[in-house]
Amino acid sequence: MPIKAYFLPQSLDEAINLLGEYGPDLLVLSGGTITMPYINDGTLLPDMVMGLRKTGLNYVKVNGEINMGATTTLNQVLEAEATPLLSQAARSAAAGSVRNMATIGGNIFAPAPYGDVTTALLALKANLKLVSSSGERLIDLADFLAEGRSLVPGELLAEIQVPQPTGRTVYHKFGRKAHNTPAVVTVAAQLMLDGTTVSNATIALNGAAERPIRATAAEEVLVGQALNEESIAAAAQAAADAATPPTDALASSWYRQRMIGVMVKRTLTQLLEQEA
Repeated sequence: MPIKAYFLPQSLDEAINLLGEYGPDLLVLSGGTITMPYINDGTLLPDMVMGLRKTGLNYVKVNGEINMGATTTLNQVLEAEATPLLSQAARSAAAGSVRNMATIGGNIFAPAPYGDVTTALLALKANLKLVSSSGERLIDLADFLAEGRSLVPGELLAEIQVPQPTGRTVYHKFGRKAHNTPAVVTVAAQLMLDGTTVSNATIALNGAAERPIRATAAEEVLVGQALNEESIAAAAQAAADAATPPTDALASSWYRQRMIGVMVKRTLTQLLEQEA
């Protein structure tokens, strides 16, 4: 069945009004790199589609914190160079031609094994601004993912807000190829040290569950301890033990679980070797 109506609102307010008028029957597209293949092969057959590319949400603003509109493309994120962690994640996500269309907001809704930019955002403790005709609300990205990425009726993701990193950061992605490949395991981490002691740790994983998650068990192992070979090994083991990775065409759950420990150890070792 062909699409009966396509809407291209010229502002966020217009988009919200259309969503309020047509409700859940209106499929919302950002870059379309995830959804369009399903539409093209007939797996997804929406009656109505709304594109967001004209709503003015394609921006990166750096002023104390990093604010990115939901339709900002991954190439825009890469070119903005707001923080190395986000730049690395955007570069790893796809080929340049795909990055010209794929958006940071769309990546948050990407199914596994995609979502590597979301993994970096988790490590950076990002918040999401969600808007509707009733107003707006802020929600922690980790909470949004844990709640199943559910929007209330009539709500849109408008902006991603990221505090400026204050510690050491590292991003590692392990896939079947060196570039342009879905993740087997991705690790993004941000650590703050007081001398040699870890005062704050944020470790995010892709490939460890059905969605990007925080490795809270590993974080708890590190905080209050000196960052050294022993604490790194313990944190890596804790991350692997707590993981419930999926099996798919890329890798088995068994393999992912073992690579989580390897990749967390590699990431933390690189953080240890960074200059303060």
